[in-house]
Amino acid sequence: MQDKIIALVDGSIYAQSVCDHAVWLADRLKAPVELLHVLGRREATQTGDLSGSIKLGARSSLLEELSALDEQRAKLVGQHGRAILEDAHALLEKGGVMEITERLRHGDLVEAVAEVEGQAGLILIGKRGEAADFAKGHLGSNLERIVRASHKPVFVASRQFRPIQKLLLAYDGGASAKAAVNYLQASDLAKGLAVTLVTVGRPSAEVEQGMAQAVERLAAAGLDARARRIDGQPEAALGKLVEDEGFDMVVMGAFGHSRIRSLIIGSTTTAMVRACKVPILLVR
Repeated sequence: MQDKIIALVDGSIYAQSVCDHAVWLADRLKAPVELLHVLGRREATQTGDLSGSIKLGARSSLLEELSALDEQRAKLVGQHGRAILEDAHALLEKGGVMEITERLRHGDLVEAVAEVEGQAGLILIGKRGEAADFAKGHLGSNLERIVRASHKPVFVASRQFRPIQKLLLAYDGGASAKAAVNYLQASDLAKGLAVTLVTVGRPSAEVEQGMAQAVERLAAAGLDARARRIDGQPEAALGKLVEDEGFDMVVMGAFGHSRIRSLIIGSTTTAMVRACKVPILLVR
């Protein structure tokens, strides 16, 4: 059976886009979609045990009322989570996705993803979640944690879906960039799309050779691939190229070619995800 697309859905303004991108990905990869909604610690805090805070002088009737309120709030949170999954399911069905499953979990999002990613070929998430709709200066914390922890490619949905025809693959010669090439070569994601491999600055002989080999391999897989070099600082130059030339999607390594790549998301990667208005596929 084809590996699943695990689509993380919540009540944020990115939820519609996540569903739209899930439809596109499911069609291209011929893969089933599992919708995952996690009731995390924030919800647990909001619906905490009010009765437990009543200590001295408490009347039993008040404790009973507060306990009932705790139970009712927890029930409403669960109903809200199920409603999110049902709405997302309906959007995917409308888009023509045939195989859809739903999963509602309590606890930590990263732990929930880790439980299911063994069955996944790809993780799909919005750039920002419910708690970060207006946090324009940084990425959603859950996104950063998912990218660090996941062993599968992570597809970051943009705020709105648009048809995808032109794909930019950022190439720096690092292991993650080579893994991105391998992914496109082995999957149907880029079939029929124009793929441009881009390196920034003056490349070393090794990077030039790697770029040429990557183009050959992608072409051998039936992809319309070409290589290109541009000047400037990577995040600014790549972001400008995406905007100026109308690329619809970016593929890049989750970590830059750097000694600290195992500790944090590569700085270029973080800047690109933050700035780009198009979806980005991050490959480890």
